[in-house]
Amino acid sequence: MAGTLILFFSVPVRADPITGPRENPTRLDRWAETLGWQLGVQAYSFNRFTFFEAVDKTAALGLKYIEAYPGQRIGAGTGDTAVMSFTMSPGARAAVKKKCADSGIRLTNFGVVTPGSTGEWRELFEFAREMSISTIVTEPAPEKMDLVEALCDEFKINIAIHNHPKPSRYWNPDTVLALISNRSERIGLCADTGHWRRSGLDPLACLKKCEGRIISLHFKDLNQVEQPAHDVPWGTGVNNVWGMLTELKRQKFKGVFSIEYEYNWNNSMPEISQCIQYFNLVSAALSPYGFRPLFKTGLSDAQFPAGGWVMTNDILSAQGKGDIWTKTRYSNFVLKVEYKTKKDSNSGVFLRTGSIQNWLHTGMEIQILDQPNDNPKHRSGALYDVLAPVEQMQKKTGEWNRYTIIANDNRIYVILNGEQVINADLDQWTEAHKNPDGTPNKFNTAYKDMPREGYIGLQYHGTPIWYKGLLVKALW
Repeated sequence: MAGTLILFFSVPVRADPITGPRENPTRLDRWAETLGWQLGVQAYSFNRFTFFEAVDKTAALGLKYIEAYPGQRIGAGTGDTAVMSFTMSPGARAAVKKKCADSGIRLTNFGVVTPGSTGEWRELFEFAREMSISTIVTEPAPEKMDLVEALCDEFKINIAIHNHPKPSRYWNPDTVLALISNRSERIGLCADTGHWRRSGLDPLACLKKCEGRIISLHFKDLNQVEQPAHDVPWGTGVNNVWGMLTELKRQKFKGVFSIEYEYNWNNSMPEISQCIQYFNLVSAALSPYGFRPLFKTGLSDAQFPAGGWVMTNDILSAQGKGDIWTKTRYSNFVLKVEYKTKKDSNSGVFLRTGSIQNWLHTGMEIQILDQPNDNPKHRSGALYDVLAPVEQMQKKTGEWNRYTIIANDNRIYVILNGEQVINADLDQWTEAHKNPDGTPNKFNTAYKDMPREGYIGLQYHGTPIWYKGLLVKALW
């Protein structure tokens, strides 16, 4: 295959299906595809603009999917009054299809739309078939469900029932689940995770409750539990996006995530771009492909003092003679680490260390500590001396703990025992010896100037420590 580099990894789970030049910077977005996930935009995010402009913005964000909503002006060449609708003219339909095709965008979903009469429902399904729409997002009256089910099976098109906030008809997923029980698999939920939160529900708990019936999502993260709340970039709010994506992966969900970003309407592109980056990074961490052992069983690819570390039955343990380091330097990566402590154990995971001899001031440490420390920035999960974990997730002494650590350019994410505890933007650390919150730290280098490539290491700090499940995936 001329011009294509086929990559083979030593992967303990399965072979990597992704091929393509390593230097291709768009490769990161392909990990979601290995999970069967498609990320797109609900055009309502751009409701201050025309549908054509929404398509242009979606393409500019590097996405390939869009969900249209009724009532949005279509755009240039279709007339000032032409809007997206299942009743729009043949000429408008042709213009929409051409615009999407020319832009490399697929129109996957349409909604929220809820016809009244039997004739209107059939017209909606005929429109969806003509436009190659796979899912209609709707809030149908219960008495219409027999009709809707028959049309789903006739047209081979899905219905996803949407939840507007309380007191709307379907704000509680229990209502939807009762309505669709024993109905066609083509009838399920469009899970609006922001509206669940606005209704006083836990979105993660709702996803678990709806297992097997989720067809698509209006995916959101919100700034606070209390209402009114507004959208924020994914991973920075209260909706536990890491947890929701992990749960959807566990459920083997395959389908469309529509970004419906309902804030900063006129200039939301930078924030939506942050959502996309976070989604792609979490997808990379959750996809089983592409991981390789951090160290070989014989530790031939490691640097450490003679006799300092041993690997026995796939468990790496310190023998009291110093730290252990990779021989390979890593820049952007996902690192999986399991560790176990003894009473009062102290250790850490070093990232991107530029100089092993000067590790303290040329790298970052994710702390491991058996017991909570009075200084929150010294507890397990902390970016040591720099940023405290948002929760204390360390397990009891002697139990195995799990880290997932993501390093991507200026972002560091730390997930400890399934909970994201660190979301750090290194560019906010602009001064040596000073954190953004004004507290001091011990480092001679401002974190924004720390190396963005270096060795990964595990610390021996004078106390017993055990590691296993050490896997790394390079990102580019």
